[in-house]
Amino acid sequence: MSARQSESGQPIEPVYGPGALDGWDHAERLGEPGAFPYTRGVYPTMYTGRPWTMRQYAGFGTASESNARYKQLIENGTMGLSVAFDLPTQMGHDSDAPLASGEVGKVGVAIDSIDDMRVLFGGIPLEKVSTSMTINAPAALLLLLYQLVAEEQGADPQKLTGTIQNDVLKEYIARGTYIFPPQPSLRLIADIFKYCRAEIPKWNTISISGYHMAEAGATPAQEIAFTLADGIEYVRTAVAAGMDVDDFAPRLSFFFVSRTTILEEVAKFRAARRIWAKVMREEFGAENPKSLMLRFHTQTAGVQLTAQQPEVNLARVTVQALGAVLGGTQSLHTNSYDEALALPTDKSARLALRTQQVLAYETDVTATVDPFAGSYVVESLTDQVEAKALELMEQVEERGGAVHAIEQGYQKNEIERSAYAIAQEQDSGERVVVGVNRYQLAEEDPYEPLTVDPAIEQQQVERLARLRAERDQGAVDTALAALRKAAEGEEENVLYPMKEALRARATVGEVCNTLREVWGAYVPTDAF
Repeated sequence: MSARQSESGQPIEPVYGPGALDGWDHAERLGEPGAFPYTRGVYPTMYTGRPWTMRQYAGFGTASESNARYKQLIENGTMGLSVAFDLPTQMGHDSDAPLASGEVGKVGVAIDSIDDMRVLFGGIPLEKVSTSMTINAPAALLLLLYQLVAEEQGADPQKLTGTIQNDVLKEYIARGTYIFPPQPSLRLIADIFKYCRAEIPKWNTISISGYHMAEAGATPAQEIAFTLADGIEYVRTAVAAGMDVDDFAPRLSFFFVSRTTILEEVAKFRAARRIWAKVMREEFGAENPKSLMLRFHTQTAGVQLTAQQPEVNLARVTVQALGAVLGGTQSLHTNSYDEALALPTDKSARLALRTQQVLAYETDVTATVDPFAGSYVVESLTDQVEAKALELMEQVEERGGAVHAIEQGYQKNEIERSAYAIAQEQDSGERVVVGVNRYQLAEEDPYEPLTVDPAIEQQQVERLARLRAERDQGAVDTALAALRKAAEGEEENVLYPMKEALRARATVGEVCNTLREVWGAYVPTDAF
């Protein structure tokens, strides 16, 4: 009987027994739940006390449409909001910019100014909800807009909880929504760390993301290796900026995918926790136990959803969600079954949430901590994924660290090779995709997709025109000049003048353009 290979190219033996773990030190490599090296989870009780945070990702069209979806999700039992922004917002352009044409409100909600942010969270008490925002290059702007709206509601910033993704390095590797070159981008991230420690101490300042690398084709080992390498770069940047590691590391968080290959996904999450705990203690000398904990959000694998027989995605998402839960995630988003076709409908978004609720309340996976601990196959896979990830991380270090490796195209090239291998396996039928290369239907069932009204773009353009006509332009110009001065120097934290500019109703595009004029815009090298 031949051994099957894992996604990272490691053998999965048909049978495991004690011999598979010869020389394995249980106390050192497994430990107890909530204790170093956190292989078994970052908290002693995990889900036996309370389930993971059920955080559904949503956002489309106008701020008012997205606000209605958020209220529906809250009513249906979601425990945290997760905001999707449209591409112009992600790239720091206003809805009336030429580059925004045709993209306004399409893959997320359009946010041009504090006016839109007020509508987005109208009627939602921000002091009482946890909000995650998937925003990277302009993360500081959206965080400040959120804080400003919360303060207008009367909320205490010291009590605000949530996360900004704020992971620019993975944009250069796998996703592409970058604005500034790496060095000023890292400076901005360090300023965010400092600002949040002083002003919004409960906020997770970064969600270091492997999800998008996985969606681009990374193996599980590549996903955690390149993500943790980026995390190391962020920690080094903050330390070089004068911060003590234990002052900011407890607010770092991570974001991973969960695929249908349950066993290796569980092993991946366990290996990632173990590696990070050791890096933080041994390289950076972190002493606060919270600095050693790899806390992470998981999203089920959008890249594995199919447009063919989309109802089969219900099974895929359930399996993927189960892998995330068995792996010890802190929060989870389950994709809707129709996302390979269009934006999720209200019904499909509710069903995605119900999938999590069934796992939490109708199964026994929350009855015990780390159900797979001691499993011969999972412990062996954990060791294998850890070893492969450490090997890849060493390759990054040999190239001078994450930024220099990115500039050489190393991570991107490795991921593209893996993606090509997967495509070849699917084309040949070696990798089965139900409904696509096996068990096809001659004719698909009809489907009525949710669509975004193209008139939204003109509506946003008109809102911007009104905003510019109504606001105090002198106050905006003064605030943007102060932001420019801070960006030109190296000592001042740019978030403070940025907040004042946004308060004066400067737009996202105007703020980002001010920084572009000082820092420049990133252009990929030929290595890419």
